[in-house]
Amino acid sequence: MNRKPAVAGRFYPAHPQQLHDAVSGYLHGVSQTGKVPKAMIVPHAGYIYSGPIAATAYARLKPAAASITRVVLIGPSHRVAFRGLAVSRTHAYSSPLGDVEVDRAAIDALLSLPFVEYIEQAHTLEHSLEVHLPFLQEVLQQFTLVPIVAGDASPEQVSQALDLLWGGDETLLVVSSDLSHYHDYDTAKRLDQATSRMIEHLQYREICGEAACGKVPVNGLLKLLEQKGLAIKTIDLRNSGDTAGDKQQVVGYGAYVVD
Repeated sequence: MNRKPAVAGRFYPAHPQQLHDAVSGYLHGVSQTGKVPKAMIVPHAGYIYSGPIAATAYARLKPAAASITRVVLIGPSHRVAFRGLAVSRTHAYSSPLGDVEVDRAAIDALLSLPFVEYIEQAHTLEHSLEVHLPFLQEVLQQFTLVPIVAGDASPEQVSQALDLLWGGDETLLVVSSDLSHYHDYDTAKRLDQATSRMIEHLQYREICGEAACGKVPVNGLLKLLEQKGLAIKTIDLRNSGDTAGDKQQVVGYGAYVVD
């Protein structure tokens, strides 16, 4: 059983070659370099809007293309309301670039937590995980996926789940979130800069859903970083007024990495 693409042709190209060209173009457009991140927060909008920002984080994975063999991917639920964290019985997540095997052992480990359960409908149409697959497929070689959709969960619950799967250098954690929604350009810049400061200061109790639609997984990661004594930094902060569309109503996007 494979989880089929739900937003191919809308959020990103459905044709494999066009998708490859688009993602490669975003990645090749990144000039900055840095250490390979252990974890990162990246946006999940249509590629014309958030692709350039996401690429700034994904490009940093290139030196670890062969050594990262498992990706824990967690994003917010946009369509289904539920408590806790949702996993799926699917054996692979598919994109136009091919299938990515799901780490069933990791899913079984997560199910030992009382707030994790199978909720298939939370995965079926959710774009917050799907849009990251082509970037991961372009940058990494062979890897398995641990897809998690976050519902109404506490920072403690999310941090517990992520800590369970933290692993070593073979494991990458990807948290999916956009920032502010539908403000004018200048207001969005001000709000997103404030949110980025809160992220960098690990203020997971302060970040609300209006600041980041993925606040549940974001705050869980920040709590875990506090526990582990780790830091996170902003490497890109823009909005749809910078990439595509007008400046009257924009959506904010940030890329953040934990080295």
